[in-house]
Amino acid sequence: MDNGTWELAELPPGRKAVGSRWVFVIKHKSDGSVERYKARLVAKGFSQRPGFDFNKTYASTVKWATLRAILALAALEDLEIESVDISSAFLNGDIDAEVYMHQPEGFPQGSPDQVLKLIKSIYGLKQSPRLWHNKLNSVLFKLGFKKVKSDASVWVFDRDGVKVIVPVFVDDMTLVSKSKEKIRELKEELKNHFKLRDLGPTEFLLGVKVERDRPKRTLHLSQHQYTLDILKRFGFDLCSPVSTPLNPGTTLSTAQCPKTAEELEEMRSTPYAHVVGSLMYLAISTRPDIAYVVGVLSRFSSNPGYAHWAAVKHLFRYLKGTLDYKLTYSPDPKSTSLFTTYSDADHAGCKDSGRSTGAYVVKMGTGAISWRSKLQSIVALSTTEAEYVAGCSAGTEICWLRNLFTELGFNFTSNSSPLYIDNQSAIAVARNPEHHGRMKHLDLRYYCLRDAVEGGVISVFYCPTDQMPADVLTKALPLVKVKTCCKLLGLTQ
Repeated sequence: MDNGTWELAELPPGRKAVGSRWVFVIKHKSDGSVERYKARLVAKGFSQRPGFDFNKTYASTVKWATLRAILALAALEDLEIESVDISSAFLNGDIDAEVYMHQPEGFPQGSPDQVLKLIKSIYGLKQSPRLWHNKLNSVLFKLGFKKVKSDASVWVFDRDGVKVIVPVFVDDMTLVSKSKEKIRELKEELKNHFKLRDLGPTEFLLGVKVERDRPKRTLHLSQHQYTLDILKRFGFDLCSPVSTPLNPGTTLSTAQCPKTAEELEEMRSTPYAHVVGSLMYLAISTRPDIAYVVGVLSRFSSNPGYAHWAAVKHLFRYLKGTLDYKLTYSPDPKSTSLFTTYSDADHAGCKDSGRSTGAYVVKMGTGAISWRSKLQSIVALSTTEAEYVAGCSAGTEICWLRNLFTELGFNFTSNSSPLYIDNQSAIAVARNPEHHGRMKHLDLRYYCLRDAVEGGVISVFYCPTDQMPADVLTKALPLVKVKTCCKLLGLTQ
């Protein structure tokens, strides 16, 4: 009512009103204690009709790699990090279509046959995220911000030597700057446009706990409470811990899927897809050490078998033993570049398709800011080819990060970015057109790495396998190797 979200109206002939319902949520703090109780009225957007009730729906949110890179940058350069939460953010967007909604339960207005004609967007509508993004962009543009092209949910304010970086995840805004005074001024200006809650220095962001030791320029990201919650939700809170995410030598394949009606019926009672989805948020947020295992487990979500469920239980036991792991960013005296990239591959690791698992890790200071573990799209005919293709994927990430940091004010014109590979022949192929007989069939797009190396954008170096942090993202490793990789990734207790 305060936002003028709707007005009473008669439903025109030929039009349908979308339904509405109440959603009740308990919001928690980083330690699991209750912060507040929240009630929200939402529209039943699933009944909207394209062309009538909505048109365009796409809206971007900040990428995790971008967010971690900005937080790592704040740690290394001792920047201020503060958070702002926009209250009822979607109610600020101006509706772009003629939409009617049934009146909310327990809140009758006017006559019983009247409906609500929406003037502003509301939660639940398909186009609401886009309308909110456009509204926020227009306000920030008026305040002097410029949208970053490398990530459409990051805005930068740069004037008179003062820079403010603002990554936004829907309605969670993070303000990063050297000037605490400028952050305060921007908050006051935002209050003239939106109703917001000033959360002060960032302590909890998208389910991730943020801890800082500013004298040491160290920042920790952890999901201790989230891990506890999913352990308890799926009945693993009392399990015994193990030391590895997946037993070394374990091979999962479709041959282990249920073959009889009895096995199929028994596996239906396991919340396999729900579990893997919950674990995936951990894997993409703060736990690169489980990214490979979660990626493998997700291949069998449509028809999991006993062996796959046993691997899930093993991963939960590993999480129970590593509850206190934190992704740590601090200065690395050995590093001479803003960020360093490592790539690795496990040739023909998938027994079902013969494809290789390619992986890369990008580090800033001591911690990983970006990582990926994924089956390659082609069947590599040799280890050289698998490693080179993995290097190509890492090369695209390097180019993107260089663009991102350039827009944030860094200059790379005279510096190349290092890429470490643990295969000498793949390095030779990246530098020169060697091993023609092995590589002649490759699609032309894979020559982008060689072009980047020749152009001075990327420099390729050899990294011994025992110092390769991406190794844990390509295969199941023994305990000693897992601990070594976790340390190299910046995971500390």
